[in-house]
Amino acid sequence: MSEPIRAVNRALDILLCFTKQTPRLSMTQIAEQVGMNKSTVHRLLGTLEKRKLVQRDPETGLYQLGIRVLQMAYLTLEHNDLRNHATSFLRRLCEHHRETITLSVLDDTDVVFLDVVESLQRVKIAASIGQRLPAFATAAGKAMFAYLPAEAVRNILTRGMQPFTPKTIQSMDVLFNDLSQIRNLGYAISEQEYEDGINAVAAPILSSRGSPIAAITIAGPAFRLPLERMRELATTLMAAAKEIAQGYDLTPISR
Repeated sequence: MSEPIRAVNRALDILLCFTKQTPRLSMTQIAEQVGMNKSTVHRLLGTLEKRKLVQRDPETGLYQLGIRVLQMAYLTLEHNDLRNHATSFLRRLCEHHRETITLSVLDDTDVVFLDVVESLQRVKIAASIGQRLPAFATAAGKAMFAYLPAEAVRNILTRGMQPFTPKTIQSMDVLFNDLSQIRNLGYAISEQEYEDGINAVAAPILSSRGSPIAAITIAGPAFRLPLERMRELATTLMAAAKEIAQGYDLTPISR
């Protein structure tokens, strides 16, 4: 690997250190995470800071992602064809069902929200664009897992199935049984698997080959979304997912 390419890889490794759990890091913490000496990290951080990809708090000395990353994320979302195409469907679902609606994609072990239309009800689910959730414990993640090759799902699950609530699925066998049912039904349900008191139902947006592109979800308090209610909502949710796929020129597989 040439030195310029190595430097780019190292700079990207530094940027990827920042997560929702660790939004601010010291130079020492960054050096430990990326396995580089402090002088190299200091030099790369200086370059990234000049390009506004990271910024340093002069009082604490901690680093965080810079304004340029936000600008890039905004451009990505603004020009995301799927998000732009799906927005009107999400708003329609929110107006009709009065619950929070999300559009998410699968990114490695997580689902990432591309768009969120929040419920106008006083008690609602708060979600934000760019938020990441563990795929195996969410309706959206399971809806997409169901249409992936079993080996791909297994590889993801081997990296951990952390329990978030007493209802989080902890067994691969149980989850694969759940995925089989999801393929038969065309939608996925999560009953307080990621967060106590929160239920969700999701439908996948499928390509013409039957592979998952994204998922749309209706989420809300468990007392407003019991199992029977989620089964009722699944009908309009699946219809919306198919319409999104067709309009996005991703004809879904026939059911």
